[in-house]
Amino acid sequence: MAPWECGIDGDDTQFDRVEDLIVHQSTVHERIECKVCGTVLPDGYFAIRHAFDEHSRAEYVRAYDATAQEVRRRENIKEAIEDEADIREVIDRLEGGNSAI
Repeated sequence: MAPWECGIDGDDTQFDRVEDLIVHQSTVHERIECKVCGTVLPDGYFAIRHAFDEHSRAEYVRAYDATAQEVRRRENIKEAIEDEADIREVIDRLEGGNSAI
């Protein structure tokens, strides 16, 4: 698998494992506030997952002034990560404080 790239605010750090990418995004970058509901959460994968699991596409488009292309891009990112990631490992690492990569 090709390396996973962070992409938050131009961060081009790459990781061989998607789990390492998610831990990086969750621990290195600032948390963000969901523009739909105000929930504060890690940027990156967890923000994308929240947006599409908790809100409708229409809510997302209105709140973020997103285009259909931007929505599809984020949906594709979410799907690619979920196809490969061991989310339980990520959560265990984040809850256990073992964010070493």
